[in-house]
Amino acid sequence: MLPLYICSAIFTLLYFAHVQQPTAAQITAPWEVNALRAIRGSLSDPNGFLNNWNRGDPCVANWTRVICYNVTAKDDGYFHVQELQLLRLGLSGTLAPELGQLSRMKIMDFMWNKITGSIPKEVGNITSLELLLVNGNQLSGSLPDEIGLLPNLNRIQIDQNNISGPIPKSFANLNKTKHFHMNNNSLSGQIPPELSRLPSLVHMLLDNNNLSGYLPPELAQLPKLLIIQLDNNNFSGSSIPPSYGNITTLLKLSLRNCSLEGPAPDVSGIPQLGYLDVSWNQLTGPIPSGQLASNITTIDFSHNRLNGSIPASFSGLPNLQRLSLDNNNLDGSVPSDVWQNIDFSGNRTLILDFHNNGLTNLSNPLTPPANVTILLSGNPVCQSQNQLNIAQYCQSTPEVTAEGGSIDNSTLCAPCATDFPLESVLKAPNPCSCGVPLYVDYRLKSPGFWDFVPYEAQFQEYLSSGLFLNSYQLEVTTFMWEEGPRLKMTLKLFPNNTILFNSREVERLRYMFTGWLIADSDIFGPYELINFNPGWYENVLSRGTKKSLSTGAIVGIVIAAFAAAAVLSSLITLIILRRRSRQFSKKRTAKRIPMKIDGVKDFTFEELSNCTNDFSESALIGQGGYGKVYRGVLADGKVAAIKRAQEGSLQGSKEFFTEIELLSRLHHRNLVSLLGYCDEEDEQMLVYEYMPNGTLRDHLSG
Repeated sequence: MLPLYICSAIFTLLYFAHVQQPTAAQITAPWEVNALRAIRGSLSDPNGFLNNWNRGDPCVANWTRVICYNVTAKDDGYFHVQELQLLRLGLSGTLAPELGQLSRMKIMDFMWNKITGSIPKEVGNITSLELLLVNGNQLSGSLPDEIGLLPNLNRIQIDQNNISGPIPKSFANLNKTKHFHMNNNSLSGQIPPELSRLPSLVHMLLDNNNLSGYLPPELAQLPKLLIIQLDNNNFSGSSIPPSYGNITTLLKLSLRNCSLEGPAPDVSGIPQLGYLDVSWNQLTGPIPSGQLASNITTIDFSHNRLNGSIPASFSGLPNLQRLSLDNNNLDGSVPSDVWQNIDFSGNRTLILDFHNNGLTNLSNPLTPPANVTILLSGNPVCQSQNQLNIAQYCQSTPEVTAEGGSIDNSTLCAPCATDFPLESVLKAPNPCSCGVPLYVDYRLKSPGFWDFVPYEAQFQEYLSSGLFLNSYQLEVTTFMWEEGPRLKMTLKLFPNNTILFNSREVERLRYMFTGWLIADSDIFGPYELINFNPGWYENVLSRGTKKSLSTGAIVGIVIAAFAAAAVLSSLITLIILRRRSRQFSKKRTAKRIPMKIDGVKDFTFEELSNCTNDFSESALIGQGGYGKVYRGVLADGKVAAIKRAQEGSLQGSKEFFTEIELLSRLHHRNLVSLLGYCDEEDEQMLVYEYMPNGTLRDHLSG
């Protein structure tokens, strides 16, 4: 027991440290704390995710999904909210006007909840806002003009709500905005021609609204525009401006079911156009005969009033997947060479839909490859007895849609252990190794293709590299086409050459998705996160997420406490030195967390150092990003492999012992047995059985 005078001194020092730090208990700007409480008060939280929003300070107590800047502001000395990440928490209620008091916030994410009411005009006060993400709710009312005052806004994502009224002309002031994702609402009125002033806009997704008036020719002036998607609006009596054929940056033009009239657009001047859909309108006249871009995958002129012949320029397009010209007044010959220059390996297919036209003959006998589907029913050519090999193409026309799919690798590998949610990683360097995956629900909002299957490997490479993962760490388990068309998929992310992700990597991956840090792709288009499901990792993640405070900030907050701690340290050291006679060893043997697992030994650093000759180079048998693997002979004569983590790869104690517990339970033909571990203050090592044929490196070197 400590002497009374020491206890008194400790109490005095602690009290002194406390009274000298009046801001240490509240370091977030007070008005932002009040705003967060008002935001919480306007929401219903049936799952209790926000229960800790009434305890402590937001930036210190790690309020759920509140992310703060990691340094105090120079102008007021407070911490400020940087992000609200409230994705898919089952919230209802309304958006509080007090959101506008979070004036330094960059990301406002309320996606995929059940929030009603309107977007408050006070959002226009958040001048640092970059991502406005409220899609997938039940919001109504009109868009506030004040959103047009946000000078740093990169993405406005309000799709899948019930928002009505016009698109504010003030949006023409959003000079940094790249993404207008406003589809699937009830927006009405004219598309403001003033939007043509936007210097950064790349994606204009306004489909499935009630927009009317004319299509502004001025949109052709947008210097970086890649996608125009306006399907299912009502531009009655309007025609497609010829200037749209001069948007040289355009990758996709989709104007399906817009009540458009006039001639079909000539898009031969768009050098990289990959997707064209002007179906279900009242377009008249011939189809322009200009040569289309070689990377085009989809051409859809169906359900119009077009006449004339099928242009020869539709033949020889190497990436074509679907050519839909059905339900028009086309005449002349059925082309017999559209599939030339197409490589049909890798399950590539081609759909040629010409049914319900006036086609009368064949230019040559039809001898397409097996992967080509030709639909001719409803054409006079099907009544001709002189045309050979025609009947199979004239049968009643089934609806041909792009298919979804799933990938089941479970039968290709031996089952993993069942007491943890392990799954086989089929394409890992060590085939059929096991790992605990993360699950991500993901959607391509405007893909540039009709059939995903030929692009699956390319997609896997694109997304894994965007996430800084190896390609084998990402698997597409299911994909399904939805109205739009949009492509929804479920992804699995696996740890690299080990069984578990550490918590830092889980947080990094989550932020890559929620911060929209993955670069868009020309062919895959814009994406959205539907859900990030940590699965088993939920128990090693904090419910909240915050960025680490900087060194300067930490020093500023607790400087008085450090002074007190120095005195305390001296007092306690004196007591310890008086009570202990032994000296500390160079390597402390105290474990962070004591644990006992049958069959798994707790080694000391000295034991493992001795059996590897002080971790000599001659004992080294493998090396990787995690650390080094050594061969050693244990005291009982057993040969072992010791996996020694390098400094940057050390895990938290909880994660390290969780991995030990998991490894101790595994019994799988592709995994070596765990013999023991070492967890001294600055060392983490795992001791495995030794496999002399060299395959151990594949297991352990990651």
